[in-house]
Amino acid sequence: MKINIAIDGPSAAGKSTIAKKLGEKLGYVHLDTGAMYRCTALKCVRNNVALDDEEAVCRMLADTEIVLTPEGGVFMDGEDVSTAIRQDEISMAASKVSALKNVRSDLVARQQEMAKAGGFIMDGRDIGTVVLKDAEVKIFMTASPEARAERRYRQNIEKGIPTSDIATIAEEIRQRDYDDTHRANSPLRKADDAIEIDTSDLTIDEVVSRIYSLAEPFISREEN
Repeated sequence: MKINIAIDGPSAAGKSTIAKKLGEKLGYVHLDTGAMYRCTALKCVRNNVALDDEEAVCRMLADTEIVLTPEGGVFMDGEDVSTAIRQDEISMAASKVSALKNVRSDLVARQQEMAKAGGFIMDGRDIGTVVLKDAEVKIFMTASPEARAERRYRQNIEKGIPTSDIATIAEEIRQRDYDDTHRANSPLRKADDAIEIDTSDLTIDEVVSRIYSLAEPFISREEN
């Protein structure tokens, strides 16, 4: 049976990019759990559902289908929202809905069901601490707010997503860091058994290689 790999860390630390590349290298499926919270936020914004109205958000979520494809696509109720959920406005909104206890309970249950078969690389804020406590490999990925803002800015430009300037994005990232680490339900924190990797001055391939080297002994053991 294949192992599971958990990657946690703050917004724009490069988790999804690294997880996707690592998945291709290992033949594993990447599950971007943050996309599920972004979908929830996007639907709230579209339907004028207050982001802090837990009952209304949960009622809406109960009738929402979220599908993450092995190719990295994100579909909500049959619509490809892969680009729409990456807007800065939705990033901030996602932080708010992710603080709601029952929203997290719903999405965590979905994530755990997805990962039962093994062979998944799952990234988010509470994967190693809540969703996949028994993951064989746990990574906590960090980077400076400035490095993350520059990456987010370049990513938005490349994808044609409306974006703020780098300084504004950096300030939004600092605010989201504060919100994510201070929320009452499943705050962002490093699992006790996670390996921390600062990606500020590392290339994508360097980070992928580092995580691969950590996972390789477990993968070899499963194959033997």
